[in-house]
Amino acid sequence: MAAGGCYPAPMRSLFHLAIHVHDLQAARAFYGGVLGCTEGRSTATWVDFDFFGHQLSLHLGAPFATTRTGQVGDVLVPMPHFGLVLALPDWQTLAQRLQAAKVEFVMEPQIRFAGQSGEQWTMFFLDPSGNPIEVKGFASLDTVYAP
Repeated sequence: MAAGGCYPAPMRSLFHLAIHVHDLQAARAFYGGVLGCTEGRSTATWVDFDFFGHQLSLHLGAPFATTRTGQVGDVLVPMPHFGLVLALPDWQTLAQRLQAAKVEFVMEPQIRFAGQSGEQWTMFFLDPSGNPIEVKGFASLDTVYAP
């Protein structure tokens, strides 16, 4: 296996995640309105979004159970959770959008590992169905996997 990937030759692909939500209209308002994701195909029971370049499918149903057992600094965050990694300017723009929309944070936007390898900015929040999302920001995406 090659360093930095799962296959001998790195493959580039889109990530697909399908999760449950309680209300498609609330999901549309949050993912489309607050996060600014473009809506794709939909039916009466699901809707797809371009989630920052990845396919997120939201289906009507009971969201997955989470517990606040993930230790991030001094905060216990929901596990499991999903999210994304952004370049720092995009992360800052998204943090400002979320704050302007008065989204309640599980973990307020903040820097972690300042001045160290892996320095990153992070924030945790919930969608309207309680699905936990973490968004990380890096000054250089080349450092995402730095030891």
